[in-house]
Amino acid sequence: MTFTTLTPVAARPEIPAGPPKLNSRQLRTAQAETLDAPRLRYSLLARALFKSMDLAYGRTRTIVKFAMLEFIARVPYQAWERMGYLTLARRVFERIVESRADQDNEQWHLLILQDLVQRRGLRQSFLLHRLAPWLVAFFFYHVSWLLFVIRPEWSYRLNADFEDHAEHEYMAYVAEHPELETQPDPGSYAAQYGQYGSLADLLRQIGHDERTHKEGSLINMNAPRFHDSP
Repeated sequence: MTFTTLTPVAARPEIPAGPPKLNSRQLRTAQAETLDAPRLRYSLLARALFKSMDLAYGRTRTIVKFAMLEFIARVPYQAWERMGYLTLARRVFERIVESRADQDNEQWHLLILQDLVQRRGLRQSFLLHRLAPWLVAFFFYHVSWLLFVIRPEWSYRLNADFEDHAEHEYMAYVAEHPELETQPDPGSYAAQYGQYGSLADLLRQIGHDERTHKEGSLINMNAPRFHDSP
């Protein structure tokens, strides 16, 4: 009788759980930490992106402006996921899974913000709130992709700048609007994202998610590259 020897299959990495969900006390602590912490020293490209957002949507922090940020926030993870599929080397699958999870988290942010925009009856024009974000996202995607091809840490650093900016903007917005503390979380995506005691805590959680993404990008800046040997 002939026995066939089976080659062990490498274990599939677990799907990341995503950013941790914090309770109200932890969210307030996270907000205070963010507001006390200095912002990163943003690159010229990041500063140009933030300046263009201010010129298009104003310097004032608004829910509509956050929705535009979230529309753009997904694209670096999409670019990295694509690079993972194109690159056949070490840690490829792990990076794909990680990028997919982060991208999904940003997608929930976008859906939540768009829901808040609609509930508040805030106006959105085709030019500024449909076409312009798509064009910026298109540019940001290809810049993230190109930087990753040239030097991955540059792409990760650009995303860290973007996420640090978003983290501070969310936390500052909640501080500017104490009325959010008594406004309920609509819970439109509670089954997927969680239910919070107030709209303030919901936005704090999104801000903390951005911190987690930032920290992940900073870690990846110093991680081994795809072509490193096992």
